[in-house]
Amino acid sequence: MKNLTSENTNPELDENDDELYEHHRFVADKGQQPLRVDKFLMNYIEKATRNKIQTAAKEGNIHVNEVPVKQNYKVKPGDVVQVLFEHPPYEFLLTPEDIPLDIVHEDDALLVVNKPAGMVVHPGHGNYSGTLINALVYHFDNLPQNSSERPGLVHRIDKDTSGLLVIAKTERAMTHLSKQFFKKSSEREYVAIVWGNVEEDEGTIEGNIGRHPKNRLQNTVYLGDDEDKGKPAVTHFKVIERLGYVTLVSCKLETGRTHQIRVHMKHIGHTLFNDERYGGDKILKGTTFTKYKQFVENCFKVLPRQALHAKTLGFKHPVSGEWMSFDTPIPEDMEQCIEKWRSYAKNQKEFID
Repeated sequence: MKNLTSENTNPELDENDDELYEHHRFVADKGQQPLRVDKFLMNYIEKATRNKIQTAAKEGNIHVNEVPVKQNYKVKPGDVVQVLFEHPPYEFLLTPEDIPLDIVHEDDALLVVNKPAGMVVHPGHGNYSGTLINALVYHFDNLPQNSSERPGLVHRIDKDTSGLLVIAKTERAMTHLSKQFFKKSSEREYVAIVWGNVEEDEGTIEGNIGRHPKNRLQNTVYLGDDEDKGKPAVTHFKVIERLGYVTLVSCKLETGRTHQIRVHMKHIGHTLFNDERYGGDKILKGTTFTKYKQFVENCFKVLPRQALHAKTLGFKHPVSGEWMSFDTPIPEDMEQCIEKWRSYAKNQKEFID
């Protein structure tokens, strides 16, 4: 049985090769209530269907504690659930694709790219092409592998988040840059539009982040007795501009947890604007007037994604030791949305005055 997180695989498979390749592995939380394994996997695997999961179980591809189980097996605390197939995960069969890259900086050791919204960083379930890595392996040879076997990747941002990423071109750069991100010595600043009027001019959000117990596609903040269910996360925020029912904020990451800004801002009552996964694609603040509803819908159309942009990135160069800092403009879709809210807030103030 092979786990592709630890080895490379030849995509040209022998038809007689009966080894199974691990596509997914999940460990049930200690508080897990008995739950059918097909329902359990539906909570974990994005874009999975009940029918496909049940078919996998019938074909012996779902294992619990290394033993094949049927779809009605009840998952218990501590169970290790694996989904295995006879072919390696598509994310490990990287196909070079001639996708243009917006390269902000490049030298012998690294490059900094400005990723557009809508581009997935690395291949994964349901997204096996059109990713940043597909583009990188087309444009660059022999990129170093990170600990997850992903070439060049030092860190990542979400599909619908735009902005800056640093890519390592050498093993030395990969090691050096990865340590900076791990030790929190790199600098990352994001710009976001959030629902509501953020009253404090600036502040710090601290709260361990882990998987949501009911919606496994979301993360949530765990505090108090439950904090061991998550990993420490710290976000510093500062108000840039108040725009009535939304606020433009700057967020600086001290840690780099999955969906960190999205989860932390929701935790303090300010969900990101048009963040579908976390409920920001509904009207969370404002009036009940039809004209207002239409205005917000128009804003959603202008910015059809969560309002988040990785604006600045700073780190020490892995060879020269020089501090490097990069900045990229807020993309047009976010700018248009900000301008709409700016005009709306101005008109409301004039009306009230």
